[in-house]
Amino acid sequence: MEKIKIGTRASRLALWQAEFVAGEIKKKFPDVEVELVKIQTRGDKISDTPLAKIGGKGLFTKELEIQMAEKKIDLAVHSLKDVPSELPDGFKIAAITRRENPFDAFVSEKFSAPEELPEGSIVGTSSLRRAAQILNLRPNLKIKTLRGNVETRLKKLQAGEFDAIILAAAGLIRLGLESNIKKFLPEIIPSAGQGALAIEIRSGDLQTERVINFLNDTETFSAIKVEREFLGEIGGSCQVPAGIFAEVAGDKMKVRACIASTDGKKIVRTSTEENFDNIEGLGRKIAAELLANGGAEILESL
Repeated sequence: MEKIKIGTRASRLALWQAEFVAGEIKKKFPDVEVELVKIQTRGDKISDTPLAKIGGKGLFTKELEIQMAEKKIDLAVHSLKDVPSELPDGFKIAAITRRENPFDAFVSEKFSAPEELPEGSIVGTSSLRRAAQILNLRPNLKIKTLRGNVETRLKKLQAGEFDAIILAAAGLIRLGLESNIKKFLPEIIPSAGQGALAIEIRSGDLQTERVINFLNDTETFSAIKVEREFLGEIGGSCQVPAGIFAEVAGDKMKVRACIASTDGKKIVRTSTEENFDNIEGLGRKIAAELLANGGAEILESL
């Protein structure tokens, strides 16, 4: 393969992700020319409305898939948490990179942790999942929608629009903005795939698949398979306040998951540990457990 075209959104974080993949390909295959193609998605164009109101996941992937189908690009690099649990026909995730820190981060100009926030403090997030879990921990806080790229969100915080904001730690780390993180929040269960990059290709494009196969991290791939299985089973999208985090620990897979009401008043959680050779269908089992224990009722109320 003489040349490979990588489709990417134009935000600084998306470009970092695409450039990371391009750099790894160049190291492995120095004779292959790599070109980045910047593509604006619907999610980028509508930056002032909560994602849940404009269609959730797919907002950041559809335009890249159109370009792939038309063979204008060979692959797309996504934040995996933005990728719908079911891909359209004709596409596949061919590789998932080793996961960066999967947790959410607490960012504030004045406070070091959520427990320090005074009653009525305004917390910014674009995620129903984050909002629900924060309100479950601190029902006396106010949640305000926060959209835009990482830098825009930080500027809004610095301008005093929010007392604190919650962001994915991975994005801040990748952009060299880790110094803004006051506290990691492992108690807030992340979204499926958070911290990992997905490399999407056309189904059957064996040539591209052979080039990028080396980027796949098998442990991350296995963990995220469980997470996305769960997401698919509950009909997961940005409209669903649900979180799941799976990690390989020796010969076991440890999983935590939750489904919450948007106001945080109701939340069903589970945590489980399964032998690694017995994880087939684990995501579906966890979904069934949570749905039976009150999750279905929560989702119906949405």
